[in-house]
Amino acid sequence: MNSIGNYFVDNPKDIISIKDNIIQGKKYRFTLLTDRTIRLEYNEKGHFEDRATSNIKFRNFPKVQFKFSQTETLIQLATNYFTLAYVKDKPFQGGKLTPESNLKIILNNTEHTWYYQNQEVRNFGGIKYSLDNFKGNLKLDKGLYSTDGFATLDDSNSYVIDENGNFLNREEKSIDIYVFMYKKDLGLCMQDYYKLTGYPTLTPRYTLGAWWFKNHAYTNQELEELLKRFEDEKIDISTLLLGKNSINKDDPFMINNNNLNITSLKQICNHYNIKLGITYTPQVPLIPNTTSYQQLSELNKEITGNYSLLPMNQNNLNIFDTLGVRNWITQGIDTIYIDDDNEKDKDTLSKLNHHIYAMYSLLQNKRIPVLTRNHKQAIHKDGIIFLGNTLVDWNTLSILPKYLSTASNNAISYIAIPIGGYSGGIENFELYIRYIQLGVFSPILILGSDDGKYYRREPWRWNSAESEIIKKYLRLRNKLIPYLYTENYLYYKTGSPVIQPLYYKYPKIYDEPLYKNQYFYGNNLLVCPIIKKKNTVMNRVVQRMFIPEGTWYELESGKKYPGNKYYMSFYKDEDYPVFARAGSIMIMSKDKGTELPINMEIDIFPGASGSYQLYEDDGISNNYKNGTFAITKYTFNYQSDKYELVIEPPSNIGLLPDKRNYKIKFKNAKMASATALSGTTQLPGKSYIERNDLIIELNNVPVNTSLTLTLTKDGMIENSMERLINDDIKEILEDLEIETNLKEKIDNILFGNLTIKKKRIAIRKLKKQKLEPKFIKIFLNLLEYIEVV
Repeated sequence: MNSIGNYFVDNPKDIISIKDNIIQGKKYRFTLLTDRTIRLEYNEKGHFEDRATSNIKFRNFPKVQFKFSQTETLIQLATNYFTLAYVKDKPFQGGKLTPESNLKIILNNTEHTWYYQNQEVRNFGGIKYSLDNFKGNLKLDKGLYSTDGFATLDDSNSYVIDENGNFLNREEKSIDIYVFMYKKDLGLCMQDYYKLTGYPTLTPRYTLGAWWFKNHAYTNQELEELLKRFEDEKIDISTLLLGKNSINKDDPFMINNNNLNITSLKQICNHYNIKLGITYTPQVPLIPNTTSYQQLSELNKEITGNYSLLPMNQNNLNIFDTLGVRNWITQGIDTIYIDDDNEKDKDTLSKLNHHIYAMYSLLQNKRIPVLTRNHKQAIHKDGIIFLGNTLVDWNTLSILPKYLSTASNNAISYIAIPIGGYSGGIENFELYIRYIQLGVFSPILILGSDDGKYYRREPWRWNSAESEIIKKYLRLRNKLIPYLYTENYLYYKTGSPVIQPLYYKYPKIYDEPLYKNQYFYGNNLLVCPIIKKKNTVMNRVVQRMFIPEGTWYELESGKKYPGNKYYMSFYKDEDYPVFARAGSIMIMSKDKGTELPINMEIDIFPGASGSYQLYEDDGISNNYKNGTFAITKYTFNYQSDKYELVIEPPSNIGLLPDKRNYKIKFKNAKMASATALSGTTQLPGKSYIERNDLIIELNNVPVNTSLTLTLTKDGMIENSMERLINDDIKEILEDLEIETNLKEKIDNILFGNLTIKKKRIAIRKLKKQKLEPKFIKIFLNLLEYIEVV
């Protein structure tokens, strides 16, 4: 790459479709891209667009096999997926009563028909511009997933990009729309979409750590004290993002002001190994007698008075590149948040987003996180969608899981939630911890809020017990980075979003309010978010869940759940329902920071054999695109009385530490005989039971040779499921404020040999012994739980 132009248009030939795939008339042009995707263009003057656009980067698909026939007035073409009929040179939209009379596409072997401006009522939705000040019910835009089996990408109003990378408005009003007729093959639809628009770029590794973002006018001293406190509390913060109140109010491109000095601030961040981000607000003009204005005057000596970069035409975009992006690079800025809450001008956001990423890539060979609202111009390629000024309330939390997973319908993974809500509302620990837990199992975790001394985003501002729960989950997030980075690599490589809704595999879940918020988090995990308040009597949330096919284990407790069943379970503030499928190998870091770890934890879930390929690179450069990365294969061979873990050496070990220390945790396992071999050399190790797990510790294990760890036992290695369930129920019973003698009677009923039906009757009879109805209801729920599990 040697110019910003070929960052956007790498090869001009790639944006031109081959003639064999084109059917053209006086006012229309149809271009087959694959046998399930077609481009439809209509222009009164017969002018059609062959340049790249803000959405489309590639049209040079191979020849498509299709059948074609025509008369003087009609054309018809058919592929394996669809059949198109069109009245030549007529507008695509027919009459109000017969909108499909001029153009229709029938999905073969179905009753589903697409026509121009079809309402797509079975479309499962896509994310909106933002959730700024969201209240009420969630309304979604269109996405790619539909039970109709078709979806569209309307490119009619996007700007075009010339060979020099200039963004140009379309000269004429035209229809330019891509129709995906994929039946049930959503994965193939996604392949076509990514081929057209470009695959996502791998986010920098530090992006996956916890961010701090408070819109406060900080001083250097305040920030140094803040970062030191995080270090003293043993909480890793990967990125410090400064809000607009910390930016020079007279110069939007400069941090330096009366309170902050960028040079010393960068030294502070480097000391704590934290990346620095800033907020840019496009509406702020350049003002005379500032550094940026003086630089602007050197570029154009005729400028007088305040200068606004809006509208963001090509000249102003060039100024932005020179005065903004180049200055940020010089100042050592690692992250940019474009704070532009203007849904009517998405083009400005799109241009700024893409240019920041392109400039850092071109000038520094670096990937940079760019936070932005959803401008919808191929944002999956290089943007992180910030949800905006969300309200601090349960209603907002309740829609976030669905919103996160809905992003997958737009082929998007990178979404940032302001943890706890950004502004307003009432600060409440139960709400905050559920935000934290959701944030840990979401793409980007930002501890963010508006300015104000009473927003409690710092973990230490809650009482000691509450603070420990917050810290537990923030530390878990840091542990998960090796897994998350690998899953994001797979997103870059295959286009498979990190978060995927459960309804991709189980469409019926979409219509079941209790379960449609669940989602898959990478290849190994299932998340069942808690979005409601707890039962105050039990001091737990009663959570109903659907567990998919197969066998699954709770990530922390190791409790076993046979799949394709509905469950009810109970969670305290410190617990969260996240599940790993049988045979999963969860590879995690035990080190501080987000760099490649030396000390690692490997959690292995029994019940099936499995494998995982851990991806690692330098975490920030674009060298990974040229093969500079390492992939380490982990294999778990399962038998009920013999476990074997094999770690194979990667082909490119130059990036990795020479040796690593492993804490290998076999979930829900008994003590067993263990043997570890590095190649053919036996390794010393340490074995012990921790809660319900068998731990094997191995130190100074060479990375360049294979490691084989074998467990054997006379009988099953895995603990019985019944014991874990009984422990849970006894803990609930112990916590309830019930007379001790009555607890003994309840214990005898719950754990006795009666049938579930008779146990229910016995519990109800305890009303005569003054067991309150609220407690009777709890124990009937527990019996439902026992019956299912």
